[in-house]
Amino acid sequence: QVLLVDSGGGLVQTGVSLSLSCGASGSGFSNNAMAWYGQAAGKERELVVAITRGQSTYYLDSVKGRFTISRDNAKSTLFLQMNNLKPEDTAMYYCAASRRIHITTEEEIDYWGQGTQVTVSS
Repeated sequence: QVLLVDSGGGLVQTGVSLSLSCGASGSGFSNNAMAWYGQAAGKERELVVAITRGQSTYYLDSVKGRFTISRDNAKSTLFLQMNNLKPEDTAMYYCAASRRIHITTEEEIDYWGQGTQVTVSS
């Protein structure tokens, strides 16, 4: 069993940066594919960024060039560096872990963080 704890969200202005982190307790972090999902109010939860255990990454088109996902396996921690934030980035961001090689669907997610709210004012 893995417990994921998200942190780092907040209320910021357009253009500001935030750094989210997700600490994982339990074994097996280095073998998990990890991701950040975002869910805006009234919308479906969607995959924003993901990283495999082999360091391959995926980025939603809207965040390419602005967001960077990374992981520190020694510390069992996942990060999301969010630069040049825009109002459309406003969402609850959830850390997610999968025992799969990589993440393609939510059905493949085995563990979820509680979520951290990112709100970007115009």
